[in-house]
Amino acid sequence: MRRPRFSLARMLFAFAALTLGIAAVATLATSPALAQGKPDLKTYPSSDFTDTAFMQKVHEKVGRAWKRPAEAPKQGSKAVVIATYLRDGSLLEPKLHFQSGSAAWDKSALEAVKSAAPIDPLPKSYPRTSLEIHFHFEYN
Repeated sequence: MRRPRFSLARMLFAFAALTLGIAAVATLATSPALAQGKPDLKTYPSSDFTDTAFMQKVHEKVGRAWKRPAEAPKQGSKAVVIATYLRDGSLLEPKLHFQSGSAAWDKSALEAVKSAAPIDPLPKSYPRTSLEIHFHFEYN
């Protein structure tokens, strides 16, 4: 039985290719373009509100109104806006409950909620006179 013969040159070439491949992967993983996060909107209504179709509409409307600033906050940051809507869909003054660390990001979050108002009237099946929604404008 013959043993395969590997020349020193082939072994060095294979080692160099493997090393360069690992270095390329490490470079790509730490490149700023790939290391950057992405904006994400999450919507949390009062726990007794169960109309998911209604909430989907609200989520989409606020998402369309959200004009993200040129500079994003630090990755893992979020702004939380608490909004209270009356039965007719009108918005009481929203509050910036949690700051992201970026004044521009926080302002854009607050403006998105304000400019998306009013929303559709609250469903007749919902017994309360108002609905509180927490909007999380995240950068992950």
